[in-house]
Amino acid sequence: MTNANTTTDWLDSIKWDADGLVPAIAQDVHTQRVLMVAWMNREALQLSAEEGRGIYWSRSRQKLWRKGEESGHIQKVHELRLDCDADVIILMIEQVGGMACHTGRESCFYRVYRDGQWQVVDPVIKDPEQIYAHKHD
Repeated sequence: MTNANTTTDWLDSIKWDADGLVPAIAQDVHTQRVLMVAWMNREALQLSAEEGRGIYWSRSRQKLWRKGEESGHIQKVHELRLDCDADVIILMIEQVGGMACHTGRESCFYRVYRDGQWQVVDPVIKDPEQIYAHKHD
């Protein structure tokens, strides 16, 4: 992203939760489809603005997670949006490689509730074993 503000004043406007996190929705800038939801801390959000790529906080690993660092499917940030309550971020992104989900699908939201059950409606674009092959070495 261009002209990222290097001061932290804009970060003070956010209502961080008790753990210092805010939910972050990654939305495709072209199709408007919601691709994934993750969490950000101050550092992740500031770095996302500065570097122009999706960077999140991994609650399970307790460290920064640069989307695509293992798969190569990075997220180019076009715009950051803050909701009316200042407690949710939307990242308008371009998903490199067309896959945001670790299952090899375009979106993490690939199941639809129909007839009393969750049905898979999106195809696997690439087998996760091929995406993350080096993790098994």
